[in-house]
Amino acid sequence: MVGVDLGRGKMEMEEEEEEVRNYYIFTYGTLKKGFSNHSLMEDLIATGDAVFLGNYRTSLNYPLVCGPYRVPFLLKLPGSGHHRVLGELYSVSAAALSRLDFLEGTSKGHYQRLPISVENPNNNGGKRAAEAYFAHSSFAMELWNKDGRKGFPSYSKEVATGYVPRKDRPHHLTFLDHIHSFLHSSSY
Repeated sequence: MVGVDLGRGKMEMEEEEEEVRNYYIFTYGTLKKGFSNHSLMEDLIATGDAVFLGNYRTSLNYPLVCGPYRVPFLLKLPGSGHHRVLGELYSVSAAALSRLDFLEGTSKGHYQRLPISVENPNNNGGKRAAEAYFAHSSFAMELWNKDGRKGFPSYSKEVATGYVPRKDRPHHLTFLDHIHSFLHSSSY
């Protein structure tokens, strides 16, 4: 494709580039532009393993809450939240998905990558099947209850105030230990 004009327009080339990817990932928290883990998305885009598709929102209401250290969690409780959650949609390769799974701790029980329906809010509700990293089901309902069943429409700078990056958290506990301490403490 480089240096050769095959008569295809820019839009067709972008659509083809999008189709090269195998997975659609909806990001709603620290992977979004302007947040602490977005550097991973930038790296994936730079290597051709991810393409930013735009700003999207969940097709249904979902609870979006903060856990320990203001870490965001989307809860797989469709219809339970008060908001259609705003985020970003990326098309990613299998290699990128592996790196995202590692960051999100899917093998450690932190998050689960599960299907979700999202839509472009500027596109009259056209839906797209994707996946998102949801709080692990073993503690999701406790997070919802701890939040008072309120939630947020988006993980904004205001909501993220007080976020503590992973490198600055106590290292003598696992993230699951931090979650359980958060859930069973009245001081958080």
